[in-house]
Amino acid sequence: MEGQSMSLLGKMMAVIGISVVAGLIVHVRDPLDSILGGGYPELWRKAGLVGAPARAVACIFAGVSLLAMGWLYRLLFAPLELLRTPDEVGYIAEDGRSRAQAANEVRRRRKTGELPPVYPNGWYRVLDSHMLERGDVKNVTVLGEQVAVFRGTEGKAYVVDAYCPHLGANLAVGGRVVGQSIECPFHGWQFRGEDGKCVRIPYAEKVPEFAKVRCWRSMETNGQVLVWFHCDGEEPGWTVPEQGEITRGEWVYRGRTDLHFILSTVPFPLCDSDIAHLAHLHTPGIVSGVDLRYTNSKTWEFVRHDWKVQWEAESEPTKHCSQMLVKHALTVFGRHWPLLDMDVVARQVGPGVVFLLFDHSFLGRGVIMHCVTPVEPLLQCVSHTIFYQSNIPPLVPKFILRAECIQFERDVMIWNNKKYISKPLLVKEDSAIQKHRRWFSQFYSDNSPRLRYQHNTLDF
Repeated sequence: MEGQSMSLLGKMMAVIGISVVAGLIVHVRDPLDSILGGGYPELWRKAGLVGAPARAVACIFAGVSLLAMGWLYRLLFAPLELLRTPDEVGYIAEDGRSRAQAANEVRRRRKTGELPPVYPNGWYRVLDSHMLERGDVKNVTVLGEQVAVFRGTEGKAYVVDAYCPHLGANLAVGGRVVGQSIECPFHGWQFRGEDGKCVRIPYAEKVPEFAKVRCWRSMETNGQVLVWFHCDGEEPGWTVPEQGEITRGEWVYRGRTDLHFILSTVPFPLCDSDIAHLAHLHTPGIVSGVDLRYTNSKTWEFVRHDWKVQWEAESEPTKHCSQMLVKHALTVFGRHWPLLDMDVVARQVGPGVVFLLFDHSFLGRGVIMHCVTPVEPLLQCVSHTIFYQSNIPPLVPKFILRAECIQFERDVMIWNNKKYISKPLLVKEDSAIQKHRRWFSQFYSDNSPRLRYQHNTLDF
């Protein structure tokens, strides 16, 4: 609701601004009239160009003003949204190559190592709730499958296989919502979102009992639509908990980042228990950027992040959860700034969702929903969606989200170019890595799908 209100406010401001500027342009007086005493050249008068210079200046000023107002509105009020493609982050384009060419070369040459199963069992984000209005249909790739995500006229979201069992048309490409069902764009067959059963065939007297499309177990919470995956078809033994502040509207949507990238590390280290890397990779200030060739440059040494981290798995009945307690401190020119100290609780729920909970006496409270969804083997979609106190200026959570994005993209540069090592060489201080791997193994079954490869090809 708040996002819609802000959008309406922005449109109203634009209309008022355009009206005021138009009035000024119409009634503007040309200073040349006074300077020249009305002595415009006769040709200008015949051509109707009297006052043209002043109007031209007014038009330019109006255009620049509107652009500035739009930029200011986006900066102060609009949610921050950063969407990255697989070749945009984590690759170095040299010798005249494009980023896409550099990414493809790295993927061809990189060794993947002996990988664990590619799709752990659990809940995964499909998309954010605000991206799916009533009557909308979205085509999404998740866990190697094409699915149609739609919202019925009563407001409930459903997820079904994208391909119609009749002749294979994609229900999400041209299909439409009819009540709580989705209609195939090819022949008009309608499938109920609740169970996938076909409820209408326009030209048939009777609908066969066996006519149905696969329906995915789904849930909607914390402003996200999620689906359940289990390789053996088992029902969920746990769910993603509701964040009460989001449901009650106390924390509102302030932005998201979406990043698709090729990953050689399976499972994806969503809530990374590799504590030692924080002190090395994430100590340089965010002003030094994401390119690891320059993050340790002496130019940016005046800003440093200090981290203290503790990771532990939870016990029954929430053994599918783990927690990482992060204490962050900022040093500028060697001086500690206590006002910017922040404690973060990163609670991972299953293999695909982490709640990054912020609680600061001055900057307020909020959460980043940090989610990873396997798109296909080795291709991941990682999203960060931030909800923050509605009474805190949007600039604060947008800055936090941007800072998190910069730190995360540093990790991506490592992951895009690394090899998975099933039996790593570890020292005593790396004990949390093995603990995390043992904890994560609960999300695999004997039948969990694996990636098989021969020579230079990857076959799933």
